[in-house]
Amino acid sequence: MELYLDSADINEIEEAFQLGFIAGLTTTPTFMHRHGITDVDDTVLKLADIVPVLQIEALGNTCHEIHKEANRLLDLGLDTERTVFKIPVSIEGVKACKMLKDENIKVNIHLVYTLQQAYMAMAAGADYVTPLVGRLQDQGHDALELIRQCVQAVDHYEYHTKIMFSSVRHPEHVRNAINLGVHTCTVPWKVMQQLTENTFTTIGTQQFTEHTQLMTVRVKEIIRKANPAATLNDTVLDSIVQMTESGLGAVAIVDNGKVLGVFTDGDLRRQLKQDGKTILNKRMSDFDYKPPITIDGDALLYDAVEVFKEKKVDNIIVLENDKLIGMIDVQDLIKMNLIV
Repeated sequence: MELYLDSADINEIEEAFQLGFIAGLTTTPTFMHRHGITDVDDTVLKLADIVPVLQIEALGNTCHEIHKEANRLLDLGLDTERTVFKIPVSIEGVKACKMLKDENIKVNIHLVYTLQQAYMAMAAGADYVTPLVGRLQDQGHDALELIRQCVQAVDHYEYHTKIMFSSVRHPEHVRNAINLGVHTCTVPWKVMQQLTENTFTTIGTQQFTEHTQLMTVRVKEIIRKANPAATLNDTVLDSIVQMTESGLGAVAIVDNGKVLGVFTDGDLRRQLKQDGKTILNKRMSDFDYKPPITIDGDALLYDAVEVFKEKKVDNIIVLENDKLIGMIDVQDLIKMNLIV
């Protein structure tokens, strides 16, 4: 099934065709009007340079006017091999289709709402016949049955026409198009972007990503640039400043390059409750410290997760060659969905 983009938005057209496999573009005067386009000819030429195949309107009240308009557009410099002229179905429209096909010019008879209209277009040699599914369904008609009948007619009578499923409103329409065996489906970019989405896929991808991080990313790769540390001679206030600037809830207490322990925001609250604000001027040497929980910077995140789970702490000191290089907070791993 050919996949076409249905749009007149230059930005999304350029973005969509970066996919590299979209067969072509369908556009309409309504789309162009909606996007404030006034120089249609100039826009058509720009689009022709971007897309593999461009399907554009050739309008007129008679078959001769339609034929003349198609040739006028070709004279602008369009390639007959890469241009398809869209003509609303009518007696004049199918007459124009036959005239253009006799000149090897490609035609799409669209705005089709009945099998009879589709048949006339096929008989006239149209390259594409395009029922408008969304619009038909809006009016309470069985548009999918019409599509099925059109595909069946092409197959049964061996017409060289491609049935194009258009007026796509949601991803389910694309599934319908595939199941019905249509030859082409033209889809708005908003809907096309949803075709690869699925909640289970998202969850599975997230799990794979998380597990890959656990087994490949090293602790030193995720530590923050800030490395909060205080000496025994620093005050509690100095340590608070360090915690605030780093965004971490703890500060490493270092003496002669050796990490003695950790002073946390929890320690601060307990001391404030016990001694009041006078503790702000106390030295870090005035407190006792438990041996710090440490991890080597080259350890995997898997190892860090295991330490957090086992030790039930909020912060782990990160060392490299026994020297402090930073600290990881349990919230860092929670944000990465590595700890629930």
